[in-house]
Amino acid sequence: MSATVYFSRTITPKKVLELYSLLKKTLPGSVAVKVHSGEKGNQNFLRPEFWKPMIDHVQGTVVEANTAYAGERNTTEKHRKLIVYHGWSKCFPTDLLDEEGPDLELSMPDGKVIQKNYVGKNIARYDSMLVLSHFKGHPMGGYGGALKQLSIGVASSFGKAYIHGAGVPEHIWTADHDAFLESMADAAGSVIRYFNGNLVYVNVMKNMSVDCDCCAVAEDPCMKDIGILVSTDPVAIDQACIDLVNASDDPGRDHLLERINSRNGVHTIEAAEAQGCGSRGYTLIEIV
Repeated sequence: MSATVYFSRTITPKKVLELYSLLKKTLPGSVAVKVHSGEKGNQNFLRPEFWKPMIDHVQGTVVEANTAYAGERNTTEKHRKLIVYHGWSKCFPTDLLDEEGPDLELSMPDGKVIQKNYVGKNIARYDSMLVLSHFKGHPMGGYGGALKQLSIGVASSFGKAYIHGAGVPEHIWTADHDAFLESMADAAGSVIRYFNGNLVYVNVMKNMSVDCDCCAVAEDPCMKDIGILVSTDPVAIDQACIDLVNASDDPGRDHLLERINSRNGVHTIEAAEAQGCGSRGYTLIEIV
């Protein structure tokens, strides 16, 4: 079944809210708003001021989870300081989902590679989730978008290692690559099921570097901004972003595509569709 993806080439906080309203979907109860807090030193992540009208509209709580690698976000103490430093806690209530254990284990017996996903136990505080993603490249996944936010983004520190290692945390950097991508799809599916489909996705194609916002030292953006996309389907919205990059005539397009294709990034989308997370078929509705 084809999904609907709303798209605008205008990138403003007001336009995010306008596209969201077109979905005519209400996120019930307490709303978790998944953002990327941005590694210290990263120049490309989307700041809290950009997201403020959207987050205020849903009266959500900004949520994040600790990383599984060295940096300023791999412990609760350091991550909380960074959340303050980057201004998130000044603008919104914030919640570090895995600030203390034990993790909440999400079962997914039909997972292709992993049959369980580890997330911060604070996720139980929420009834729905707004997934705000900065679309860009990624050193391992090829690209970062809605599916990455759902999987690695929501996973606890241990859960991130578990996904990267395709079920063997000790193999975090050495697991079979496609198995890692398929593990991301499995984990994304577990979060979708947890919230019973009460999720909305926003992808912003701005500041598109080949590097993720998790990189303290990241390349500057390599191509011009493209726009904002909003959907209730994470597979469709990520596929639409890939297609918009492919269709671009920007001279920096090939550099970003090399990063995406060399890591077989589209395989995460393929695996997520196979997992039942959504559809690669979509209707793109452009809003001026």
